Amino acid sequence: MPEERQATTSTSSGSAVGYTYDSPYRIPAPPYEDDDENNIDNVLFPHHKQQRSLHRRFNMESNTARMIVLLLAMVAGSLFYRFWKTEKAMNMPWTPDPGSRLFSQRPLPSPVEGSFIKPGGFELPLRTKGRDIVDQKSRRFKLASVNWYGASDELFIPGGLDVRHRNDIAELIRNLGFNSVRMPYSDEMVMSNPHILPHLLTANPDLIGLRALDIFEAVVLALTEAGIAVIVNDHITSATWCCGADPCDAGWANDHLGPLCRVRQTEDDWIEHWKTVMERFVNNPLVIGADLRNEVRGVWGTMTWDRWATAAEKAGNALLKMNPDWLIVVGGTESSNDLAGAGERPVKLDVDNRVVYSAHVYAWSGWGSMGGRYAKRSYPSFVKSMRQNWGYLVEGNLAPVWIGEFGAPDKPSEGDANYWQNLMRYLKAIDADFGYWAINPRKPKENAKESYALVEDDWNTPVLDYRMKDMTELIRS
Repeated sequence: MPEERQATTSTSSGSAVGYTYDSPYRIPAPPYEDDDENNIDNVLFPHHKQQRSLHRRFNMESNTARMIVLLLAMVAGSLFYRFWKTEKAMNMPWTPDPGSRLFSQRPLPSPVEGSFIKPGGFELPLRTKGRDIVDQKSRRFKLASVNWYGASDELFIPGGLDVRHRNDIAELIRNLGFNSVRMPYSDEMVMSNPHILPHLLTANPDLIGLRALDIFEAVVLALTEAGIAVIVNDHITSATWCCGADPCDAGWANDHLGPLCRVRQTEDDWIEHWKTVMERFVNNPLVIGADLRNEVRGVWGTMTWDRWATAAEKAGNALLKMNPDWLIVVGGTESSNDLAGAGERPVKLDVDNRVVYSAHVYAWSGWGSMGGRYAKRSYPSFVKSMRQNWGYLVEGNLAPVWIGEFGAPDKPSEGDANYWQNLMRYLKAIDADFGYWAINPRKPKENAKESYALVEDDWNTPVLDYRMKDMTELIRS
């Protein structure tokens, strides 16, 4: 770059102003004066003054914007820190209370014999009366249930048949105090009805060579012969662990999704599958009902209550034509959490006093709402949600509600314990019908450990912890 040569000139006031010879204009060299009268920039280019003024205003606005962004970032950071701190606290291990520790050190109390249909004083068939399930003498039969899953999963049969005989498992369930069992199946099990591999039945050799429906029937018969009532549940369309985001399993029919679904069925198919299963139990009085569909939610939570209630009426009436004594269980929408629509639009069947509603409540339920997941809620917030979703039906003596699924792990976090304690407190307060998920110590797929289990891998040793303590109290309340 050529060397710049400096020169000077004088202004009208007599002061010297420097400029460069190499410039096409004699522009003063820095530093510039900021005086409007003496600044040559203002003389030569008067519009620059206006631009600088606009630039100063722009900078002012920019600084304000930066302050707003900074404040928003601080607020977001504070909320994130609070969320992180809350999540961290909820995930801390929970220390069992003294009552739970004491319960685990004592033998399990004997079951309440009067709570079972057989042998017992209940006169069948059952029906509904207000908020209760009652017998023919209007005596309440309180559902104290446990889920025994497996027939709805990849192996097509209830779990544990390779470890222990079905009669012994039925006796174990009875000794735990449960008077009823929810037995899930998949529509694929009904459609394919496969022969079951022998190694899955090593503890039940008399079942080797039979198909899935035959084994399902044999297990149900073992339960009812032990005096345990059974509610059959259509759990999922395809034989797999329930319930994910797959829209093909979000409702009772998926034919509107076309080739997207591996296992396809129409509403009529769904009802025919129900008939196929329940025709085996028409003459078994301790098969007391049909839980029509597990955790209806539509495609990503789009299922309306009226649409589901209409389908439930169609299926329920078809089953009642086979046996008018069955109870028809209808779960809520939004994964069985929401029964808010049942008050204004109840399910009505051709046979009166047969509808039992069902709700599912887990620690992660409630997500997406203002109150958040149930793991983090206070008891008043939890109760408010229960009452809005389904509790009003029980507290208002309108209809029975069976909490057909709830559960917690054997090694709970603080959030798990908070959810569990709130739920138990409310269920005890209203003396609710319930169904714990689940007895199984192992999940069918990959034989993964089931942390919600109530028995050890031997299908014989009960897990006597805080869960059995509270459920024993609930059974006896």
